[in-house]
Amino acid sequence: MSGPLLKVKNLVKHYPLRSGIMKKDLPVVRAVENVSFSVEAGETLCIVGESGCGKSTIARLLMRLVDPTEGRVLLDGTDIGSLRKDELRAWRRRMQMVFQDPYSSLNPRLTAGQIITEPVENFERLSRKQREALAAELLQQVGLAPEIMHRLPSELSGGQRQRLGIARALSLKPSIIIADEAVSALDVSVQAQILNLLMDLQEELGIAFVFISHDLGVVEHIGDRVAVMYLGRIVELATCESLFAKPVHPYTEALIAAAPIPDPTRARLEVPIDGEVPSPVRPPQGCAFHPRCSLAEERCRTEIPPLVLMQDGRGVACHVRAPARQVTIL
Repeated sequence: MSGPLLKVKNLVKHYPLRSGIMKKDLPVVRAVENVSFSVEAGETLCIVGESGCGKSTIARLLMRLVDPTEGRVLLDGTDIGSLRKDELRAWRRRMQMVFQDPYSSLNPRLTAGQIITEPVENFERLSRKQREALAAELLQQVGLAPEIMHRLPSELSGGQRQRLGIARALSLKPSIIIADEAVSALDVSVQAQILNLLMDLQEELGIAFVFISHDLGVVEHIGDRVAVMYLGRIVELATCESLFAKPVHPYTEALIAAAPIPDPTRARLEVPIDGEVPSPVRPPQGCAFHPRCSLAEERCRTEIPPLVLMQDGRGVACHVRAPARQVTIL
């Protein structure tokens, strides 16, 4: 089928707050607000932003672990939000997830081998020999010794558990993997091994990734395109190369300026940013970033900037840097 593998249209997720015995309604948490993007087959789209910006909520919405308040998630043109439970089960095979916390996402009563092969056995019968062969192959792919297939998650280190989660996601040979901070629990040297592994698997199998991370170094290494989020909205969407070479949105500049630079001779961007991220319960009017932005104008305080297409092909939501006279894309 032509078109993108994954397409997200105007995705919104609000969590109503309730308190006390009377369940009195309080203002909602606006976790995700009008987010749209697409992912091509074999592409890696990275989503970055500060804690609380809505990155992990998007991951759960894509997997339909939670239902959206508004908007649609289309996989190969099929709206997964409209599928019944029996229909959704078949589509689960095509989209898998690696969670941020490997320990809480693994069944503590199953061995590593059982954890890897359980997803496959939900769809087809395997003999004991086939299960052991599959577990051994996938463990080796993620840099673990086949012998650990008989161990429980509690007997593994944090890094081993995270690699086990990646092996489980690969077991069904999915078209796309949603990776929520998939390497954040690993040592730097192991991170590089896993990232290179994911890139090799992508080249070999054509797997697409939605890669969520707070580490810009990881994003720069693995990403094809990057979506920068702030308080539930995408503020910049660009190729990895162009975003790191010349960020446009003031928030993107601030993120890159705050990232550690291993080369002491490399010049650092000086972009001052003050204050804290506003509450998603009561976000500021207009542009959510304007209370912390040195470029903010009066219009920024009253109007939400649309994500518009710049001349270099990137999308930017900023009244100052991306005037609305350009084509609105999302």
